[in-house]
This record gives sequence, structure tokens and C-alpha cells, in this order.
Amino acid sequence: MSIHEVFMPALSSTMTEGKIVSWVKSPGDKVEKGETVVVVESDKADMDVETFYEGFLAHIIVEAGETAPVGSAIAFIAETEAEIEQAKSLANSGGVAAATTSSPEPIAATTSAATPALASQNGSNHKEGRLVVSPRARKLAKELKVDLTTLQGSGPHGRIVAEDVEALSNKGKQPATAPVAPPAPVPTSAPVAPPAPRTPASTPVVAAVPGQIVPLTTFQNAVVRNMVATISVPVFRVGYTITTDGLDKLYKQIKSKGVTMTALLAKAVAVTLQKHPLLNASYSDQGIVYHSDINISVAVAMDDGGLITPVLQNADAVDIYSLSRTWKSLVERARAKQLQPQEYNSGTFTLSNLGMFGVDKFDAILPPGQGSILAIGASRPQVVATPDGLFGVRQQMQVNITSDHRIIYGAHAAAFLQDLAKLIETNPQSLTM
Repeated sequence: MSIHEVFMPALSSTMTEGKIVSWVKSPGDKVEKGETVVVVESDKADMDVETFYEGFLAHIIVEAGETAPVGSAIAFIAETEAEIEQAKSLANSGGVAAATTSSPEPIAATTSAATPALASQNGSNHKEGRLVVSPRARKLAKELKVDLTTLQGSGPHGRIVAEDVEALSNKGKQPATAPVAPPAPVPTSAPVAPPAPRTPASTPVVAAVPGQIVPLTTFQNAVVRNMVATISVPVFRVGYTITTDGLDKLYKQIKSKGVTMTALLAKAVAVTLQKHPLLNASYSDQGIVYHSDINISVAVAMDDGGLITPVLQNADAVDIYSLSRTWKSLVERARAKQLQPQEYNSGTFTLSNLGMFGVDKFDAILPPGQGSILAIGASRPQVVATPDGLFGVRQQMQVNITSDHRIIYGAHAAAFLQDLAKLIETNPQSLTM
């Protein structure tokens, strides 16, 4: 008998349990090796989970909407139809380790984004004669009548993703020998077209009823764990007032080109961090970790009450127009729970902008694994004394930085804020260069 357990995969380093969003396959359906069988909600995103086995989905242990610990069995896969009933009989026996004739695999299912198991180590998108293609790319290729065998994947470990299919289709379906670069200006991290939200929705919003206890969502539980982890970190906070007249004027000039204020602020912070690498660093037991890239995380509230921080990677090096397009794509896919792990867990410095809600001033909590977070308040008209001894009205905003005092001291944070203010106040046009 060859019956295999499908286990709940670990989709991130902090994940302890996962929630079944939906089963792509039903009991009795044929499944191919590498085919998506279930969608799992991790800490921050919904991920397609593929099977390592070929056979039939014999029995589902954890139904859609239910949760299970990482590493626990969530389904059985039988290699033949004749073994489906045998697999069902094992549902209450605690597993198949004693009954299977083959050595059990430690993990029978995995996400395409979290592990290279489905792709060769040299980056090829072929594995044992089979193309490694994301489910969305395969569907898009069918719609656009694109031959997948002519593509070289640009996804993790050579995986063919939807952008590869779109690029080939836009090029008149000519065989691609390398990932196609987008037209100038070229972003360092190309934005990804947002997919349609899955149906059913992964986490319906539960209306609050007085006296009722509403369980925390997976997202909210992840935030709880992260916030508890920050309690042991000694932090300090420094505030600064920045005049934004020049930045506001620039924003009005380029807003019509798709530029967002979030991208402008992220770009300004990233450029300033070039002069202050310690503010972009983080603490470890071995010492100070100086990151090679400047990746700006920006806090985004989710519709179901969670919080996620999509990352603008290499924000100091990407032009403002590409950065804005990337940010728009990240937000759309974050709210559809379609981000890949590296798109929300690779940040080196975080921005939290409650100023967009009219908040004047606030303190932000330091995220785990980072050295600093900048809280940005609203820009408001203020009466100020001018250099010629008169009074004038200037747009000003309050920013407050929270830093890890184990590696960053007050003078470091103050110098960073001074340079950030100087850039925004005297040379905001440089952000478009």
C-alpha cells in the first residue's frame, strides 16, 4: 500500500499553525506531482501548496476554514484508486507511518515560493521532465495561448510566473531566452500585476457584537507574537519637526504620473539611510548586522484587522516612478493576501504613516529584527518665525523615530533626522533623479 500524509507546511520562519483557506482538489480527484491541492493562510499571505506525490486525494482531515499546527497531517493521498477506501479507514488511526510500504516523507506538501524542492538548484524551470509553473501562470498561458516550453522562468529557482507569460505574450509570443526587462524607467524590483481575489474570501470580516468574544485572525495572532517579542528590546524615541512645503509642491507636480506620497517618503528615508548605515542595521547575538540593501517596510492595515508591512526593496536605488508602481502593486496584493514571503519579511527599516489619517504625532513599536521605525504624522500649516524676523505660515509634520538602544544611540538618531529634514526641506527635487 502506498498512502501518503499531506502535512501542514511551514510557510514562514515564525509560522506555528496554518489555516486552510480552500481545497483546490476534492476527495477522489486525481493529483499530479507538483500540482496545487490546497491554499493555506500563513502569518501574512495565502499560499498555494503543492504535493510531492502523484495519485488521488483520498481524504481531507482539516477542512476549509479550520486551522492545524505546522507539521500535522491535513490530508491523505493514495497512489491508486483502489487505495482510496483504505486511506479513509486510516483517518482515525493517527497516520500511515506504520501502514505504508514506502518510507514516509517528512513533508508531503510545500509552497512553491517557500522552498526550492520543485526546482533544480541551478535555476532551471524543468524538473524530471516537467515544467515548474505557478498555477496562475499556467492558467494565464492557457488563456493567452502561450507555449510554456519556450519560457525561462524568472521566479524563485527558475519557476515560471505570470509575469513571464505576460512578457512573452506582449512580445508577440516570441521564444524568450531571458526574463524580459520592462520599458524604461527600469525598476529594480518589477511590480507584479495584482491577481483577482480568491473566492471564497480567506478571512471574512466578523461584525463586532457587544458581549461577544471574536477569535483573533491568523494575521492578528502574528502581530501579537511580534509585539510580545519586542518587549525585551530596550528602545528610545526621538522627535523632529520637518517643513514640507517643498515636498508638497513636488508631489502636486508629479502626482498625475502615478507618484504616491508614501513612495516619496520611503525614497527620502532610503536616500538618507545611505549616509547612516547604522540606522539600517539590526542587532544580533554576534554583533551589529549591517544590511547590504536598503529595504523600506511600510505598515498597511488589512481589512480584517491585521497588519502587514510590504517591502520596497532597494528603495534608494529605484526611481520614484517605478517605486510608486511597485508600491501600488504591493498594497493591492497585500490586501488580496497574495504577497510572497520576501515581499513582507525582508525589510531593514520601517515607516508607519498615520499622518494620512490626520494624526499629528505618535510613537511606533519597533518591529522584530530591525533597528529603527519612523512614525510620520500629518503635515499641517503652522505659524513660524522666518529668518528675516517676521512670521509666516509653513506646512510642517512631526516625525518620531523608535530605535534599538543596544546598537543605536540618541546622537545617531538625531543626525539621521537632521539629514532627512535637510533633504525634504532644501532638495526634494533630488528624489526624482
